[in-house]
Amino acid sequence: MAAKAKKVTGVEIVPEAIANAELNKITNAEFICGKSEEIIPGLVDKGDKIDLVVVDPPRKGCEKVLLEAIAKAEIRKMVYVSCDSATLARDLNILESLGYRVLEVQPVDMFPNTAHVETVVLITRV
Repeated sequence: MAAKAKKVTGVEIVPEAIANAELNKITNAEFICGKSEEIIPGLVDKGDKIDLVVVDPPRKGCEKVLLEAIAKAEIRKMVYVSCDSATLARDLNILESLGYRVLEVQPVDMFPNTAHVETVVLITRV
C-alpha cells in the first residue's frame, strides 16, 4: 500500500510485524504498536485525515468502538479482510447501521483443502 499512497499509518498489535515492515525500508509509513480500537479513536479525535482504512482483525472481528471511530471520521473507503464469516457478517451489519455499504466481496482460499477461507470486502460510505 505504501507504494500507492502519500503516507501510510499502520496500527499493529504484534511488534514483530512492525519490525518486518521497517526491514523492507518503507519510508512513507509510520507504525504504531497497539490495539486498533484504542489507537484509531485517538487519531480520529486528533483530526488526522484518513482516506482509506484496511482492517484485518482476529477471528473475534472488530471492536464496535473501532467501527464507530471509522464512521465518526467519515472515512469513505474501507477494505475488511476477514478470517471468520460470522464476525464479518456481524461487523458488516454494524457498518451498515453507521452509513456504509458493501461494494465487492472476494473469497480467498489461502489454505487449499481446508475449510478455512479468507474474505476481502470493499466497503464504501453511503
